[in-house]
Amino acid sequence: MNSQRCAWILSFILAAGWAFGSAAQDSAKQDMQNAGHNAKSAAQDTGHATKKTYNKTKNATKNAANKGAKKTQQGANKVQHKTQPSNQPPQ
Repeated sequence: MNSQRCAWILSFILAAGWAFGSAAQDSAKQDMQNAGHNAKSAAQDTGHATKKTYNKTKNATKNAANKGAKKTQQGANKVQHKTQPSNQPPQ
C-alpha cells in the first residue's frame, strides 16, 4: 500500500507541475503579446505627438517670419516718410 501511495503522490505532483507549467507558459506568452501591443501603441502615440509638435512649430515659425516682415516694412515706411524732402522752403 505504501508503494501505491507513493505512486499516487508522485503522479499528483507531476500532473500539478504539468498543469501549472502550462499555465505559466500561457501567462508568459500573453505577457509578451501584451508587451508587443503596448510598444506598438506607445510608438503610435509618439508619432502623433511628433507630428503635432512639428505642425505647431512650423506654424509658429511661419507666423513669426510674416510678423517680422510686416514690422520691417512698417519701419521702412516710417523712415521713408521721415527722410522725404519737404516741399516747403527752409526758413
